[in-house]
Amino acid sequence: MKKEINPFDYASDIFKALPTGILLTSEAEDCVNAMTIGWGTIGIEWGVPIFAAYVRTSRFTYELIERTGEFTICAPYGELSKEAAKAIGICGSKSGRDMDKLAKAGVHLVEADIVRPPAIKELPLTLECRVVFSQLQPIKEISPRFSKFYVENTAHSEPHVAYYGEILKAYIIED
Repeated sequence: MKKEINPFDYASDIFKALPTGILLTSEAEDCVNAMTIGWGTIGIEWGVPIFAAYVRTSRFTYELIERTGEFTICAPYGELSKEAAKAIGICGSKSGRDMDKLAKAGVHLVEADIVRPPAIKELPLTLECRVVFSQLQPIKEISPRFSKFYVENTAHSEPHVAYYGEILKAYIIED
């Protein structure tokens, strides 16, 4: 069962969870993937609710979002469960190119109502998003203050793409 919500009423829950990590799910050609994100924001652009997510161009998630233009944001609601913490850990340290991270994490996928990528029962606060704008963030144009996030010859040398996803539906998955 899904309890529909106003995403702005739960923005503080999302912001509190970001430092620990929340999951961004993507799907293309029957391949479901999730990655842990620690950056993101919720707001209003062009008069619609938006979740802005940042994904490096080297990530498998980038490839999937580029194919479909959709993603879901899955955040904990209330206390972080052991299952959710395990999923955040696996999805933040492994690549979906190499393994089915969600199966390894043992989470339960819940079909989304509007977009292709599913929700995750163990991270029940869900935003279904469709990309309405994206922009590559050229590293050379980012303040030197943030250079620690872009270290040459490492997994952190690639730029991010900012994906502005219109929040089409928001809900909490209930048992």
